[in-house]
Amino acid sequence: MVLSRVSIALATVALVAGGCGRDIPAPDADQAPPPAPTTTAPVEDPEPASAVLAYVPAETTTVTVTDFDRVALQLGVDLSSDLTGRERKDFWQRAETETALLARGQLRADEDLLLADYGFGQEDVGWEARLFDAEGNETGWVLGFHDTTDMTKVQEAIEAGVVSLAGAEIVDGSIVVNGELPDADASWAADDTMSSLVGLPTNATYLERGCVPAPEGALGLDELDAYSLSLEGTVATARLGPGRTDLFARMRLGEQLESFATGFGGGVADPLSGRIGYQLVSPPAAADLALRRQLPFAACGD
Repeated sequence: MVLSRVSIALATVALVAGGCGRDIPAPDADQAPPPAPTTTAPVEDPEPASAVLAYVPAETTTVTVTDFDRVALQLGVDLSSDLTGRERKDFWQRAETETALLARGQLRADEDLLLADYGFGQEDVGWEARLFDAEGNETGWVLGFHDTTDMTKVQEAIEAGVVSLAGAEIVDGSIVVNGELPDADASWAADDTMSSLVGLPTNATYLERGCVPAPEGALGLDELDAYSLSLEGTVATARLGPGRTDLFARMRLGEQLESFATGFGGGVADPLSGRIGYQLVSPPAAADLALRRQLPFAACGD
């Protein structure tokens, strides 16, 4: 019985295969194989110091950027207007005493009004930038709101004349700008020198097109056109542009000033990349030194 069933099965296969007088191709043998599945990596938003460059006019001298979201991450806080009043107070107290802030929060003065009447507050701002001219006068500011913020409420507050939003306008969705809006080819984003000084996430960034007065006795310094200082956690990184033969001399200038030591310690220089790394002895003191331009590594050349 078993042999007869096998014979019948073989005969059936032979009949099917040869009944048409030609070979029957395997399924889809003449079709191209399906394309391999592809994945597209999500496009991340640029970090704030890079994102703000498009809103900085070419004639601006100094820009400070504070990433409140990153500060909150360091402190273990989920920053939003859902925080209670006590939680907001605790956050700002810790941020001001434990981290490096280059801005104190543009909307904090009107916090109660904004929360009560418009449903948003300072804690809905992810980052803040301040712009200054060569004389140190503030020429504008930029706020980057969280994507979850109802920007129609922000517009209502602007139109209602809330003081901390006076003169502002909403651009590019969740960005609010006070001051001149530059053309694309007349902003810092179009300047390779400035854009090369930013890019990595950091709590706060100080950017200057220029240099600071050299300490007495400073020698052997080449010209300096621009620099940045990033303040992140317990580390500070100065960027002065690649290929600097005077970087060690610049690093040692800080060792001669007691005031510099209140905020910064140590020093490691990399002439190839043009970077100097410091320990943040006191983040608040370091931020204060940056705002007062007490940064000897950024001294003007001979």
